[in-house]
Amino acid sequence: MSQTPQIPGTDIKPWLRPAPQGYVFINANIVDVQAGTIVENASVVVSDGKIQSISSQGSEEQRPPSDLPVIDCQGRYLCPGLFDAHVHLCAVPGFTDLSKAFGNPNDVHLLRQPYTAAQMLHRGFTSIRDCGGAQLALKEAIEDGVFPGPRVFLAGHALSQFGGHGDLRSSHSHGQCCGGVHDQNSLGRMCNGVPECMAAVREEIRCGADFIKIMGSGGVASPTDKLEHLQFTPAEIQAMVECAANAGTFVTAHAYTVKAIRHCIDNGVRGIEHGNFIDEDTARLMAQKGVYLTPTLIAYAQMASERWSGYLPPESQAKNVQVLQSGLGALKIASDAGVTMCYGSDLLGPLGVAQTHEFHLRSQVLSSLEVLRSATVNPARMMGCEDTLGQVREGFEADLLVLTKNPLEDVTIFDRPDVHVLAVMKAGHVYKSRWSSLPEDGAIPVRV
Repeated sequence: MSQTPQIPGTDIKPWLRPAPQGYVFINANIVDVQAGTIVENASVVVSDGKIQSISSQGSEEQRPPSDLPVIDCQGRYLCPGLFDAHVHLCAVPGFTDLSKAFGNPNDVHLLRQPYTAAQMLHRGFTSIRDCGGAQLALKEAIEDGVFPGPRVFLAGHALSQFGGHGDLRSSHSHGQCCGGVHDQNSLGRMCNGVPECMAAVREEIRCGADFIKIMGSGGVASPTDKLEHLQFTPAEIQAMVECAANAGTFVTAHAYTVKAIRHCIDNGVRGIEHGNFIDEDTARLMAQKGVYLTPTLIAYAQMASERWSGYLPPESQAKNVQVLQSGLGALKIASDAGVTMCYGSDLLGPLGVAQTHEFHLRSQVLSSLEVLRSATVNPARMMGCEDTLGQVREGFEADLLVLTKNPLEDVTIFDRPDVHVLAVMKAGHVYKSRWSSLPEDGAIPVRV
């Protein structure tokens, strides 16, 4: 019996890139974010998209393989790629106010997301965690190489009760949504009661969610709730946590106030987004239970800036002032209590250009090492990828940044990627280079 001939993968998916080029980096200073030290004058061999070996000065292993191009770093720094643990790719640029960032047809925001994803990658973010809005088709397109972007971890739709932070209807809109999702709401899925909440989690998992995001309190951008509102009942949260755990993942919650944070973690949530009003006792409880905190200070700072005056609707401006004023204090409280924190930007629409400026804000109260860990090893651990992402180590993904300066001395160098991030490598491909010694090779291949 004759076998059907195998069709080459590049015929089925002509955008597939060839295997990444191998490299040997010599005379490099490696940023060891786990130890908080610099490994000086080292050599790093990269091939097949992985870090194959690392050797230090004077070791017999330092002689590079003869068949790979050698990149002389001349004392420049090799740092793991950055990980932004709170983004919303669906909130695309192109609109003059926040109300339009989420409320537009799927085709409009979907066709703009490739631009936003590529910009994030070029800033040095090789991984992102989308906390509501991005869908599996986008993740698969990036993985396949249809267009460049960071490695994506998805929540799918964020889950919200009616009138919660994921409900973008006005107080005068009485229509209910079909199946929990509005055509004009790419951010959230609404669900009420234990059966609907369980069904929503299962539906998001079916559609490719890597984790579940719920709205546990009011928010800045939602029109009909207050910051101090509690959202979802204990039974609803427990049901969603159980369904997520059954699928091998976890629930993170949008929550600002102490009451909302405790409401969520007492019912099994493993992550808190924002947490601006946290107090010392609650921070200690989070540390004790191993709950991750992802602050997003730059979002409020940008929305309050003169540059974006008028971008927030009036009902959101007062709420934004509240969370901005308490943000840095919350960061210090969480750090002192030993809470594991992750880097988050949460910038919507055109504000995304300030994605790296969270480094400057956090550096006002945290050490450069602590800030850098929040953007590398901590989110990798949160997403269960601590053995493959977040460090320059043998066997890890070749997600590397070439830097002009030592980020352990001054982490704010990431605020100027155009100056200090010379090259961005993800899985062995160089997607952005501002350094002639390391040319880009991440372009989509042209097949004729």
